[in-house]
This record gives sequence, structure tokens and C-alpha cells, in this order.
Amino acid sequence: MGAEIVRLFIFLAVFAAVFLLASAFFDEMSRRRTQSRAVNKRLEMIGRGVDREEMIGELVKRRPSDLAFLPDFVRTPMLSFQRLTFASGVPLSFQSVVLYLALFTVGVFFAALLIAMVTGVTIGFGTLQIVLLFALAIGLLVPIMILQRMAQSRRRKMEQQFPVALDIFVRALRTGHPVASGIELLTNEMEDPIGSEFGLVSDEVAYGSDLIDALQAMAERWNLEDIRMFVVSLSLQNQTGGNLAEILENLSKVIRDRAQMYMKVRALSSEGRMTAWMLTVLPVFAFVSTFILAPSFYLNVADDPVFITGSIVLLVLYVTGVLILRRMVDLKV
Repeated sequence: MGAEIVRLFIFLAVFAAVFLLASAFFDEMSRRRTQSRAVNKRLEMIGRGVDREEMIGELVKRRPSDLAFLPDFVRTPMLSFQRLTFASGVPLSFQSVVLYLALFTVGVFFAALLIAMVTGVTIGFGTLQIVLLFALAIGLLVPIMILQRMAQSRRRKMEQQFPVALDIFVRALRTGHPVASGIELLTNEMEDPIGSEFGLVSDEVAYGSDLIDALQAMAERWNLEDIRMFVVSLSLQNQTGGNLAEILENLSKVIRDRAQMYMKVRALSSEGRMTAWMLTVLPVFAFVSTFILAPSFYLNVADDPVFITGSIVLLVLYVTGVLILRRMVDLKV
């Protein structure tokens, strides 16, 4: 009996030793992996030895341009789509995204048209119309919805990171760091997207750009009121003087209170926003899934004059309803 107890204690001691050694090993590996991993994309590129000018070009290639040469009715939606592409974080320029969407839409159109011809459907105006609507839904509308969700997620993360960045900036100022050094500290401490954005500001200032202009450009890229208030605070402090740390600390509190109020409003309006989202997505999903699973449901009646007129009216009503719903759920706090 005594030998069995001793053997049990030996087994337990061996198990405990192996467990502790394995835990220490994995903790050390995790610590080294965390230390070796760059905080943001800019630091990762610097760690890979990328040239500074090439790095800046990579970070700014997706930056929205002003498109001043276009008329206002074209410039406004194009600028909005530029900001959407930039905020989504896809590693493509605005021109590349537009080109790929156009090519994908054209490819879907001709593929669907070829399938319709193979199945023996008569190619008339109604068939071309319904195939074009299918191609636009698959090649344009669905990717834009995905980009909107990605952009909304990154913009929300940017808004959550900004008060934290202000707190770090205020602590840097109170310990005696100048403004440029405080911004450089943010580039080394903050994750993406705000870390690379402040890093881009730091690089632009290093290459001779004015700090206020660089920060204003960042505010225009993201179209966030919080960053604009930060730029205005810095600009006023440069012109009139004052305790910048105290000003930014108050600004951080205002931004947090505003975000708290915004979350309360979102919670109270969640039912309406979800209804708007479902009413936007479900018609597209129903049309695309039905056309893929049973294309004859549309193609057999596509050339009927009633169907042609009805589809056009329904499309106009859908677009009108989406615009109205977006206005209704566009909350301003």
C-alpha cells in the first residue's frame, strides 16, 4: 500500500513538472511572438526594411483625392465611394477597385447571358434587362455591401482608439515631450488603423509638411468629427496659446461622453436599423438566390411587357426605399 502511494506521488510530481515546463515554454514562445510582431502595418514595413518613401507611397496610394475636376453631382458619390474604399482597408487603390468591380460585373453579365442562350431562352429586351440586373446585384451591389460592413467596422475601431490615443498624447505632453514627439509615440504604441495613420502624419511632417495640414488631411481621409475637433484644438492652441494637455484632456472627455450618448441612441434605435438593413439586403438576396437556383422563374416571363414594366417600377421603388431608410437611420450625435 505504501509503495503504491509513493508511486502515485512520483507520477503526480512528474506530471506537475512536465505541466510547469510546458507552460513556461509556451509562455516564453508567446512573449517572443508578441515582441516580434509589429504593432501596426507601418512598423511592420519598417521592420521588413522597406524604404521610407516606398512605405509612404504604399500608405497613401488609397488616400481619397478631391476630384475637383468633376461636376458636383458626380464628384459627391465618387468621393463617398473613395472614402468607403479607403476605410474598408482593402489593399487596392480606388481606381483598381472600380476596375475590378466593372470587370467582374461584365463577366457575370456575359456568363449569365451565355447560360440563358444555352438553355434555349429567347434573347430579348426583357432577358437582357433581367440578366443585367443580376450582374449588377452580384458584381456591384453585393461587393459594395461587403465594403460598407468592412469600412463601418474599421471606422468604429478608429473612433474607439482615438480617445485612448488622446490620453497617451496628453501623458506625453505632461512629461515634457513636444507635440511631434507625442505623435511619434502614438505611432509606436497604437495598433492599426490609428497607428499607421499617425505614423503617416509623422512622416509627412518629417518631409516638410505642416503638422496642422497633415492632421487635417487625416481627418478628411476618415471624415471623422473627433479628429477634426483635435485639429481645431491644436490650431487654436498654436494661435492663442494655453495649456494644450488640459485642452486635449477635456476633448477626450467630450469625445467619450459623445460616444456614450451615441451608443445609447444606437441601442434605442437598434430595431429600426436592423429593419432597414434587412429590407435592404433581403430583396437582393431573394432575387440573386432565385435566379441562381431557378433562372427559368424569371427568364420564362422576361419578355412579357408587364414583367418589363413591373421590374423597372420595382427597381425604382427599391432604390427610393433604400435612400429613405438610410436617411432615417443616419444618426447624428
